[in-house]
Amino acid sequence: MKKVGIIGGIGPASTLDYYNGIINGVRAKINDGNYPEIIINSINMTEMLSYVADKNWDALVSMLLNAIKKLAGADAEFAAIASNTPHIVFDRIEEQSVLPLISIVDATCKYAQAKNCTKAVVTGTRFTMSSGLYSEAFKRHDITSVVPSEREQAIIHNIIFPKLEDGIVIPEDKLKMMEIVNDLISKHNADALVLGCTELPLMIKEDDLDTLIINTTQIHIEAIVKYMLED
Repeated sequence: MKKVGIIGGIGPASTLDYYNGIINGVRAKINDGNYPEIIINSINMTEMLSYVADKNWDALVSMLLNAIKKLAGADAEFAAIASNTPHIVFDRIEEQSVLPLISIVDATCKYAQAKNCTKAVVTGTRFTMSSGLYSEAFKRHDITSVVPSEREQAIIHNIIFPKLEDGIVIPEDKLKMMEIVNDLISKHNADALVLGCTELPLMIKEDDLDTLIINTTQIHIEAIVKYMLED
């Protein structure tokens, strides 16, 4: 079984989901009583987000590559970034990484395609929604993306920060979120909702909608577990 290195802390609440999800996912598959080895490098989310907000991509790439080197130094055999937003620079990181990387975007696209998704509403941080991160990737898989308006993006972003990033779900915020996504799904006749922030599954659950919910956190975890167990 391969040792995984996780760049976490972005945010802390979803990093716990990765930790528990990887352990439970591996133990469900090998069923021999053993536990996987997980190395977590919890980085400073505020610093990372400042680079994203300033579009200082060089600094962001440098920060993440340094985090990966630390994971490699701790004997990780591959790595994953436990957040959607920094995947904006994933291609640059992958080119220079000392470890193989598992992309949350690539895993999500494959999942959506396997579910015969044709049009998806994409939610996440303002950076994720406005950057075209999923829109461009989905296009390569013949999936149309619906991105919230700038006003809706601002509302969603402010729902995520700071409370949801700290693992706190506010009922009134969930109502706002559900109103936005239900309106977009209905207006655009979408067949899926992408939870493109690893904290959004804390708020939106599978039984909240009749539409397919694409939980990028769980999809990423499953891709990590699969790679861990491959020969």
